[in-house]
Amino acid sequence: MLTPRALEDLWSRFKNRGDQRARGAIVDNYAYLVKITAGRVVANLPPNMDRDDLITAGSMGLVKAVDQFDSGRQVKFETYAIALIRGAILESLREDDWVPRSVRERSRNLSRTMVELERELGHAASEEQIAERMGISTEEYARIVSDVGRGAVTSLEDILVGSGGDGESLHVGDILPDTAAGPTDEVEMRERVRQLGLSIDRLPDRERLVIALYYYEGLTFKEIGKVLTVSESRVYQLHTQAVIRMRGYLGRDRDLFRES
Repeated sequence: MLTPRALEDLWSRFKNRGDQRARGAIVDNYAYLVKITAGRVVANLPPNMDRDDLITAGSMGLVKAVDQFDSGRQVKFETYAIALIRGAILESLREDDWVPRSVRERSRNLSRTMVELERELGHAASEEQIAERMGISTEEYARIVSDVGRGAVTSLEDILVGSGGDGESLHVGDILPDTAAGPTDEVEMRERVRQLGLSIDRLPDRERLVIALYYYEGLTFKEIGKVLTVSESRVYQLHTQAVIRMRGYLGRDRDLFRES
């Protein structure tokens, strides 16, 4: 790892003079973020995917982060880079379209059920209430959530990336403040952030805490389990449920999260 002063010098040489050697040195310095992020995005790889494929995709995201990073955003480079690395890995997985149709259908069904129940109850439905509405036991419900989590890349990226159209996908990193944005862009960005924030606020307490600790504090599922005194698999289930709920909450505002 380079010292802060050495990094500052490299950034200056690259951004001000277009020094490609400095660019390469910056990428090398932050290469460790790719392996960390790849491990967090997908715990169990599908049979047709190789971890090296994820590393390659993530590396492209890192290079993009270095090229696009603006210190005027007032956000740490690591935070910005991880968002773009995660997005690049998820796009690579989606392009292979390895998720079974049955898993997608289960995920959509869960999302619809959660939203319908919340509309009726006035608050987020419990796991028991969701299972009862679906006509299954809580054990079967837990298995379905687990299957959805293992079979699909369940992440906030799935919420922010549109499900169709020709527009460029939007990633978590794209909703970070941009001081160079114009008035219209700023209004749209504020609305995106507001909608995302409202959807997080609607989550049950534990699911909201998992989202905060995982995406904003950078904790692993294992570390979050220690905080909540539950198993790592239980944290993964809570995370999956939270993302499914949010996908349903933001369904009506999908156009806000797609580039035109």
